[in-house]
Amino acid sequence: MTQAIAHYLPWLLSAITIYMTVLAGNKAKHAWLFGLLNQALWLVWILTTGAWGLLPMNAALWIVYTRNHLKWAAETRARNP
Repeated sequence: MTQAIAHYLPWLLSAITIYMTVLAGNKAKHAWLFGLLNQALWLVWILTTGAWGLLPMNAALWIVYTRNHLKWAAETRARNP
């Protein structure tokens, strides 16, 4: 199982990252939720492969994607009371 995660998960991670980036460019309100899902999968890959150097990026993106999601949600609520 570990080998499968290490080998195949990066393909899924790449696809989700591309899709999330397109969603964000289109200002889709759920773009950042896809990003958060992707970060959870990145964390699985990091822990499985021992790629510890990617942990700071993962932690930072959790924070940034959460911030962006909350900010976009608040802006949507302000426009549509």
